[in-house]
Amino acid sequence: MRHISSASGGEERKTVLIAEDNTQSRRLLKDHLEALGYSVVAAVDNGEEAVSEAKRLHPSLVILDLKMPRMGGFDAAKIISSLISVPIVVVTGYSSEELAAEAVESGVFGYIVKPLTRKQLLPAIKLAFERYRQFQELKKEVMDLKDAVEARKLIERAKGILMKRCNIGEEEAFKLLQSHSQKENKKMREIAGIVIEASKLI
Repeated sequence: MRHISSASGGEERKTVLIAEDNTQSRRLLKDHLEALGYSVVAAVDNGEEAVSEAKRLHPSLVILDLKMPRMGGFDAAKIISSLISVPIVVVTGYSSEELAAEAVESGVFGYIVKPLTRKQLLPAIKLAFERYRQFQELKKEVMDLKDAVEARKLIERAKGILMKRCNIGEEEAFKLLQSHSQKENKKMREIAGIVIEASKLI
């Protein structure tokens, strides 16, 4: 099932494609996004359609349910990431370290744990856009996409260590890694590796 609405010219930067197989959850997500000022250009109920619509519409954000018929969220995210450059968020019933690692591998920049609320949706979207921006900066440093994904894994781990140790936010942790990278004339993945190794000695 699919519902498509046209985005007005002024909303082009805030267009969203959503894929969720539960009709009620899909409508709720659409309502929440529109209340937050986003234009939902497509709302589909499976991963295959999500890939097709993402390729056709080039939205500025994609939100995928993790468990869907015909193609799950992570598989759809991998294909979408290979077709277009876009921040992707997955909706899941649980969270874990394994899930976070698979999210990075799949080109996902954030995830939301059900039940969905408007209160949790906005910060999750903002975080996904911030991580996406960071990844775009990282790609300038690392030409190969596979290397960029591997570098992102290290940097995500290093950010987590710095956030906990220094009691700072994710953006501040990224900037700290970035500034050390520039100061020491080393790539960010090298600085991330140093932070990770140092944390093992503590």
